[in-house]
Amino acid sequence: MPPETATPQERQSHLSQPLRPYTSRELFVRFWRSYLRPYLPLMLVAFFLMMIEGSTLGALSYMIEPLFDKVFASGGGASLIWVGTAILSLFLIRAVTSILGRWLMAQVNQTSAAAMQADLLRHLLTLDAGFFQTNPPGTLIERVQGDTFAAQGAANLVISGIGRDVVSLIGLFVVAVLIDPWWTAAALVGTPLLLLPALVLQRYIRRKTLHMREQSGLRATRLDEIFHGIQAVKLNRMEGYQTRRFQDVVARIVRAEVKSALGRATMPGLVDVVTGLGFFAVLMLGGREVAEGTRTTGEFMAFFTAMALTFQPIRRLSDLAGMWQVSAASLQRIFTLFDTVSESTRPAASLAMPGLGAPEIRFEDVTFAYPDRPVLNGLNFTAEAGKVTALVGSSGAGKSTVFQLISAMVEPQSGRILIGGVDVAGMTLVDQRGLLASVSQDAALFDESLRENLILGREGIGEAQLAKALADADVADFVAGLPVGLETPAGPRGSSLSGGQRQRIAIARALLIEAPVLLLDEATSALDTKTEAAVSAALARAQIGRTTLVIAHRLSTVKDADKIIVLDNGRVAEEGTHVALLAKGGLYARLHDLQLRE
Repeated sequence: MPPETATPQERQSHLSQPLRPYTSRELFVRFWRSYLRPYLPLMLVAFFLMMIEGSTLGALSYMIEPLFDKVFASGGGASLIWVGTAILSLFLIRAVTSILGRWLMAQVNQTSAAAMQADLLRHLLTLDAGFFQTNPPGTLIERVQGDTFAAQGAANLVISGIGRDVVSLIGLFVVAVLIDPWWTAAALVGTPLLLLPALVLQRYIRRKTLHMREQSGLRATRLDEIFHGIQAVKLNRMEGYQTRRFQDVVARIVRAEVKSALGRATMPGLVDVVTGLGFFAVLMLGGREVAEGTRTTGEFMAFFTAMALTFQPIRRLSDLAGMWQVSAASLQRIFTLFDTVSESTRPAASLAMPGLGAPEIRFEDVTFAYPDRPVLNGLNFTAEAGKVTALVGSSGAGKSTVFQLISAMVEPQSGRILIGGVDVAGMTLVDQRGLLASVSQDAALFDESLRENLILGREGIGEAQLAKALADADVADFVAGLPVGLETPAGPRGSSLSGGQRQRIAIARALLIEAPVLLLDEATSALDTKTEAAVSAALARAQIGRTTLVIAHRLSTVKDADKIIVLDNGRVAEEGTHVALLAKGGLYARLHDLQLRE
């Protein structure tokens, strides 16, 4: 990206995922083994059909000689029917094989691209939270969607290039050589001139295509940010600013695509020049022999037709190199993602798991730091089994990091985290997260029905269990008033529901999970007083029989907690009940007095 047009954030987004240097051979071999080999039978049939299609050109050029020397000659009427029938049959065969071959290759392209997309998403979902902090959603969407479809043409290029165009050229050159090998050599006189430009152009096309794909990812990120932040855009009157930023990205895409297209168009253009030189040489050499009577007109026209029919296959094959570079650029980006692995050192199977019931949660000398700052500095605390423990403190004290560690979004750099007496380092990520249910300030709802948002694809949840969760979360009443009840779409990110309704859906979802640990992250901070009272009552029911950890900025929401832990600079400053901490007159009391004054 040109530094004069890229923002620092845009440059950083590209630096976060450097591309690995694969050769074209490595890319194709890996693509073949992973996604094309399962479709080998279909590809062989398509290859055979395209070989037949390609061979018809050689046969067609061969029929030109009897057409001129027998049919058009005096008394050649007897040959008219069989020559005409043979030419018509060739065109019919060509049409049928072309349709069937392209149909089969479309199946291979679409199914292999779909398999690659599913595999890529499955792999991305195994990566650490840190990966998603440095790779924006739009960029990843472009990798999964745009790059896979850009890469899918690789199979078609090989099958059509080898099966149809190479066979066509072989057949046509066989006919040409049979007529006159010297004419054939004259037609190929300019071919060596193509070698060096072809190598230079391939590198140029790969470079420009990679740049274009990177900018396409940035474009998707821009759109994702604009549409998800549409309210902020409108309230801050940023329409013009966001449009200009988007136009800058699109302009870079256009420049890169135009330059790539120029590189791809240059090679066929050079082929035209070389072909023109060959035609001129054949005309000078063969035309004189026909004029002298040493060659017949039919021979010359058959040769000339064979050379003319090589024009399109050669152009397509020359363009194939450029098109392969386009596919290779996308494959390089895709396989770079596949080769990005999680930094987690968790075992493949859990070594031990907590017993049944609400577990105790204990942090022992836990430290954690982000690249730019330390967060937790030897943190020690215990959340007692079956009780409510609240984490409070000023911004940056480490409350959210504690939740990220408990939910295995990040890993501690030292120390231990124990759930039910079991070190989480010996659990798989899936097993650890299976112990947790969470409700956050930003209730994450999907653009699906309310039922789907509650069940989340889990099997075995009966209607009775669902009805109980809806009642306990105070959801049943408002759902009953919706036109289609639980089948009502939640809208993008739950936009068709109010804040309180979204929170209660999230609480019902947590109840259905039936996990022994409940994490509440500012679950009522964005609600009005009346809605907060309803949601708080639902949360109280959800806490029964669970170990509950609560993050809160408003201390009034955690005054009834069994224990309040006050964090400061990544350590426990003090802990106790609401009444005890106020009486102590320490940091908690000062935070409480500050919020009362506000």
